Amino acid sequence: MKSSSVLLASAFLAILGASSATYAQDSCTNRGDLDNMYCDANNDLVADTPTDPAKLKTPSTIVFTYTPVEDPAVYAEIFSPFTKHLSECTKRKVVFYQVQSNAAEIEAMRSNRLHVGGFSTGPTNFAVNLAGAVPFAVKGDANGFQGYNLILIVKKDSPYKSIADLKGKKVAHTSPSSNSGNMAPIALFPKEGLVPGKDYDFLYSGKHDQSVMGVNSGDYDAAAVASDVFYRMAERGQVKKDDFRVLYTSEKFPTSSFAYAYDLEPTFRDNMLKCFYDYRFPAAMKEAFNGADRFYPVTYEKDWAIVRDVAKAGGESFTRSAYDKASKKAN
Repeated sequence: MKSSSVLLASAFLAILGASSATYAQDSCTNRGDLDNMYCDANNDLVADTPTDPAKLKTPSTIVFTYTPVEDPAVYAEIFSPFTKHLSECTKRKVVFYQVQSNAAEIEAMRSNRLHVGGFSTGPTNFAVNLAGAVPFAVKGDANGFQGYNLILIVKKDSPYKSIADLKGKKVAHTSPSSNSGNMAPIALFPKEGLVPGKDYDFLYSGKHDQSVMGVNSGDYDAAAVASDVFYRMAERGQVKKDDFRVLYTSEKFPTSSFAYAYDLEPTFRDNMLKCFYDYRFPAAMKEAFNGADRFYPVTYEKDWAIVRDVAKAGGESFTRSAYDKASKKAN
């Protein structure tokens, strides 16, 4: 039986195929990796704001979400002080839309059901190219934005002492679009003597927390996960950090982005972004996000370059055809 995430991905791809031809902008001077619905005339790698006023949107209700790296209900509660602030600041109703997969979140923005939200590091690239998402912030503080590492975890009492020991074993990835849960391992593990897809088969868990719990229960021998998710789970008591051993730690990647839909009316959009930038996290949000206290400004072109470079090194890309191919692997 197909998993729910795979079914959602399949439905998403069907929507992509049906809509691209309809919305193709034949007059676009540059599109790059963007889908045919979008144009990038200014070469900043994200979709341009439509010039036709009839295509601009000023929603009466702002739909907001956060990446489903863990239980979406957890983040609905964590973000409740912010969504209240955003509602008061914009003088509009704000609803938190709980999504169950990266594919569902991307499709929601592409189909105009999501106006602004947090996307995991890898899916941010697909959201930009396939859904017209425009990243504008990352959680951070006065010193800069937060980052995380790809880590490879095993149980502490396992016999695995090095990454090469995992040849032929059960190693969990999270989902095809994930940076730390799939693309970074494909690009980085071969240098350490372990080639995903050759030395072990891809086992997709669906989410980072499910990968961690799978290693904890013995379903997987190891898992490639985002360090911030793993350590948050340990802090919450979902797992014991001392029960695990980290065999590999990558360089720092930017953590999940916050992105808005490209076709928001500019005045409305800029006022909404000011509401994000001016907000300071209350104590509970700071604790949940490892001390971050604000939405720190970023751009996709500059701050996601390391993610695109890792994908390129691993022979991956963030085009529609690449998403289609990766989703078939998850089946």
